[in-house]
Amino acid sequence: MQAIVAVDQNWAIGKQGDQLCYLPPDLKRFQRLTTGHPVLVGRKTLATFPGGRPLKNRRNLILSRDPAFAPEGGEVFPTLEAALAEAGEDTFVIGGESLYRQTLDRCQTVYVTKLHRAYPGADRFFPDLDRDPAWVLAEVEGPYVFGDLAYTYCRYRRAAAPEKENT
Repeated sequence: MQAIVAVDQNWAIGKQGDQLCYLPPDLKRFQRLTTGHPVLVGRKTLATFPGGRPLKNRRNLILSRDPAFAPEGGEVFPTLEAALAEAGEDTFVIGGESLYRQTLDRCQTVYVTKLHRAYPGADRFFPDLDRDPAWVLAEVEGPYVFGDLAYTYCRYRRAAAPEKENT
């Protein structure tokens, strides 16, 4: 699996139930990378999408404990285990905070858009991969600027497990 996320300088991803910002070039990149792949998303994150609807041209695996929740174009799962049973290696985890934290150990690649500013009052965060020895920064693109916002695209990969010594 892989994950895709936009973070600020403090690795924040959300504030008061919404994304920190909507960056059109990043949204196009998100669409390009995830189209044709399954996406794993929590119900609250899905609510932040246009019309609160599942994404087109992707299999939407949605986590929700509400048995009445049945959005057109999405497959709803009551547990992470049930959703993961349907997810393949090409699945993108797309949020939110809880889902990222529960699935990060299963991901091999994380695409991070780093926003070059801090958003005061942010209340949702992604784990800081720069401080996690399990992750290696594999690729950097940018910086780019859109309006008054600078940002960089980073691709992290899971670090190779240390080799065990033969004794």
